[in-house]
Amino acid sequence: MPTWIDACAADDIDEEDVIRFDFDDRTFAIYRSPDDEYFCTDGLCTHEKVHLADGLVMDHTIECPKHNGQFDYRNGEAMRAPVCVNLATYPVKLESGRVFIEI
Repeated sequence: MPTWIDACAADDIDEEDVIRFDFDDRTFAIYRSPDDEYFCTDGLCTHEKVHLADGLVMDHTIECPKHNGQFDYRNGEAMRAPVCVNLATYPVKLESGRVFIEI
């Protein structure tokens, strides 16, 4: 059964940026778009398992810090080689200034 997890304060993430969130044995990446929306994906690149929170956010993409592959963090789509496997994405909601993810 899906569970909503309190991941961080909304203000913990700068606009057009990403932070890492670890829960149990999993790592997530939480993004704040230029449109002030929040998104969540798996936190590791599907190519080399590098933490995406160390990558560069531009518009609606995250660039992996190791080989510069890119994903659209809104839907997880792999957009530039060497990545070819999409990221899993997770629903996000804001409540009382907090970011919650559904896992």
